Formats: sequence, structure tokens, C-alpha cells
Amino acid sequence: MAPPTAIDMPATSDTQVATITGPLSVNGVAARRAKGTKISGVVVEHSSSEMFKGPGHGKPKAKRWDHRLSQESKSRLPMSIKGAAKYLKNPGIISMGGGLPCSEYFPFERLDLKVSAPGHFSEEETKSSGVVTSAGKHDIAEGKSLFDIHVAFNYGQATGSAQLLRFVTEHTEIVHNPPYRDWQCALTVGSTSALDMAYRMFTSRGHYILSEEYTFATAVETATPMGVKVIGIKMDEQGLLPSSMNDILTNWDESARGAKKPFLLYTVPSGQNPTGATQSEKRRREIYRCAQKHDVYILEDEPYYFLQMQPYTGPNAPDVPPPASHEAFLKSLVPSLLSMDVDGRVMRLDSFSKVIAPGARVGWITASEQIVERFVRHQEVSTQNPSGISQLALFKLLDETWGHAGYLDWLINLRLEYTKRRDVICHACEQFLPREVADWNPPAAGMFHWIKIDWRKHPEASSKTMLEIEDEVFHAGIDKGILSIKGSWFRAEADGGADMFFRTTFAAASVSDMTEGIRRLGEALRSLFKLEGAA
Repeated sequence: MAPPTAIDMPATSDTQVATITGPLSVNGVAARRAKGTKISGVVVEHSSSEMFKGPGHGKPKAKRWDHRLSQESKSRLPMSIKGAAKYLKNPGIISMGGGLPCSEYFPFERLDLKVSAPGHFSEEETKSSGVVTSAGKHDIAEGKSLFDIHVAFNYGQATGSAQLLRFVTEHTEIVHNPPYRDWQCALTVGSTSALDMAYRMFTSRGHYILSEEYTFATAVETATPMGVKVIGIKMDEQGLLPSSMNDILTNWDESARGAKKPFLLYTVPSGQNPTGATQSEKRRREIYRCAQKHDVYILEDEPYYFLQMQPYTGPNAPDVPPPASHEAFLKSLVPSLLSMDVDGRVMRLDSFSKVIAPGARVGWITASEQIVERFVRHQEVSTQNPSGISQLALFKLLDETWGHAGYLDWLINLRLEYTKRRDVICHACEQFLPREVADWNPPAAGMFHWIKIDWRKHPEASSKTMLEIEDEVFHAGIDKGILSIKGSWFRAEADGGADMFFRTTFAAASVSDMTEGIRRLGEALRSLFKLEGAA
């Protein structure tokens, strides 16, 4: 299917949004754009998701979160100069207001990118028959494109460029269709930056936040210098346990903890880092109900959402057929917390880092209008907006070359490729790891394989701590030539935990290296634990 073309329609003012009805599908994007708001293509164009999404007739408005916002967030005011950019759309206006460099002095005339053609995504195919897409300096004025070097390489709005914001807004509606009316998106320079801003919006020194007991280390390391502590929620093979979350909040003792009850949850629902756990739809609904009960706001960090894989069937078993259509693929994904969010209590953090390229440093958030507005106020005075070069490259790839259909084809391709990699590491574990001391669950999403080691079977377990034995396992692996990461490094609370885990990844190593790496890890474990077959 050809990507939707840019459609030039009469403009609406900033206070008017074209009336758009009906749910959005991949096939409906072109018609939606035909009835939607025109992208004017001026420098520092004022835009929002309201220009590009459906009106949400019959949906409720989000709750307000004034009682959860920090004083820092409440104190932020709009940038007056950035606000004046909305007048640049006025026909015939001469701009002598903003400090925008003249693009005559940008030493770039054209950007050429050779990218994968839809349906031909392998490195070999891209090299031999990829599509060359070009961006010139004045493509907008020459009627060649909606985005060019003149606009992209200059300053932009904190929401991101209208051109790429339109795409991610449409994508969010196609995939998640948030069930409240006033949701919006804003581009970010990646989820790590977005998380830092979210913490500042919702927390103050002395607060606690909730997270899985094993969590993304950067989430803890970002909070710590802010004077914010993380309390870990117990987990099982599906990740965060709602019963544990409820127990923590129900039994919170402010005097003992020296802090008010937490009201912010950070969670990675799909292919969780480091455990690889994926919350089922039922589990996500239970977590959401618990959040409603205790008035908790949720940060849904989902870099691995589209790395949900085919079911694991074991060695020598036939592969599960891939999704037969875009609709089948979307239905196969576990519904997001955003898609269940009737209150507007979820900020979803999306990223192109795991599905396109981490060096692009582009992602986006989705949240209620109130929360996105506060986020944008912070972004205006910090990162400002993602790199214009990255935004232009992504626009040329996603919007002009692939379109939404091609992007979903790419995501299906990634699903199958990561399934193969996951199967390789699981097969290697079954072949080489000693089951006497090693246990694991095949991950359903993401890029991490979480291996539990029964340290209590170590010959010196009675005289050594878990952390001491964990360190021995780590260095024994290094001595054998395999790097895996200690599970204790991912503890939300710096207590080490009672059990021992190691995180491995199947994202980048070759098939042969993955297999050899697991063999070396198995050899290290047999040697340390003095098991049969030790060298």
C-alpha cells in the first residue's frame, strides 16, 4: 500500500480544529488528512495533536491533576517569544521578532538517505535496492514536500515539528485510541529525558515513587539525586503484582517512612527491563484499578511494546504463523495502559530508540492536555525540541516513504526477527545451562532474558552471602569470556534482594555468539557450583 500523500487544505486558525469523525485506521489516514488542518510549513510552526486527531465524541474529559503536580511544575509559565510564533501563519506577515538564523547560512543544501523499501527490510535488500529519499533546503517553497532543511534545521517548538507530531499522533490513535477526549502527544529527545521531566513534574525532595522491585536502573539513578526514593513492588513472571502494590499503599505508615503515601508509579509493562516480563491484559487492568483506588498517576514506559514476539514453542517445534494483516498484528498486541485510561492518569512514554535507531534521540509522550501542557513548559526551557536533523530523517522515512502501513510492516518484521533471536538464546539455555541451579521463562517481549540462579546450592552458601556469590558468578563468567549483568544492580531498593538473577540480552550478538556465550555461562556455573560436567 502506498504511503498517504501530503494534502494541502485550507488552513484553520489556532482556535479552530477541523471536524473529524470516526475511529482512525491505517486506511483512513488519507481521508483524515484531507479533512484535517493544514501544515503551513513555516519555521517554529505552532502545532498540537488537536490539529490531527479525532474529536473523541462521547468520550469523557481527563481528570485534572493539580493536586499531584509539583510546585516546580505549577510555577512554569509559557515562553512569551515561543508563543508569538503562532502569528507566523498570518499571510504576508514580515517576521522581525524571533532570533531565528537565516537558512542562507546553513551549510547544507541537500540530505540524501537510503532507506529500506516497504516489505524489503533486510540489510542486504536495503543495500542493493533501498529507496533514496532526499530533503532539499527549500522543498516546501518549491512544492516538493511539507518538510525541508530550511524549517527542520532551525529552531522549533517544544511539541516537536508539526510534520512528525502529526505522524505520531495518528499512530497513537491507530494503535491505542485513548478512551478520553483531551489526550495529546509531544515529541521528546527520548524516554530518559522525558522521565526526568516527569519526575520533576510530579515529585519533590523526600517523596517516594513506586516501581517494580527490579527496574530500569536509570529510573532509580534519575530519582536519587532529586531526593526521591523508589520502593519496589513484588513481581512474578508477568511483572508487577497488583496485590503487592495495594498492600504497600494500604499499609503505608507516614510516620515510619517519613514521607506521604506514594502517588506515582513507574512501570515498564512489556518486555520489562531487566526481567523481560510482560504484563497480560488482565494484569494491566488490575494495576489500573489499583491506581484508581489509591489515586496513583502512572508513567507507562514502553520502549519494547512493539518487540512483542511470537509464542515460544521450544526447540524443533514449528513456528507460529505471523500476523496475516495489520489488523491482526494490532489485535495481537497486549492492550496498553493508555488504551484503558478512562481517567487520563497515564503518561505513556514512547521511543524510536528500540524500533528505529537510538541515536535519533526522538520519542514522544501521550497524556492529557493538562499534563502535556505542563510537560511542554518544562521542555521549552531545557531540551527545547528533538534534533531537527533527526525529525527530518524520520519524517522522510516514516511519512513520505513508508506511511503508516509501511511502518506497521516494519514492526511486524521486527517482531519476527526478535522472535528468532529469542528462540536462539532460549534453545542455547536449554542445551547448555545446568537446570540444577538455573531457571528461566522465555520472554514474550523485549530484548532481555532473565536467568535465576539458585545460589543456595553453591558449596559455600552457608558461609557466604548472596551478593558475594553473585560477584563470583559474574567474574567467573568474565573469566570464561561472557558478560552478563548482575540482577542486584537493578534493585529498586538497594538491598540486593533474597534471590539471584542475571540479565542477558539477545538484541545484538550474532546467533553463533549468543549460543557460545550461553555455553560459556553454563561452563562457569558448573565449575563454581561443582556440578557434573564441570571442566
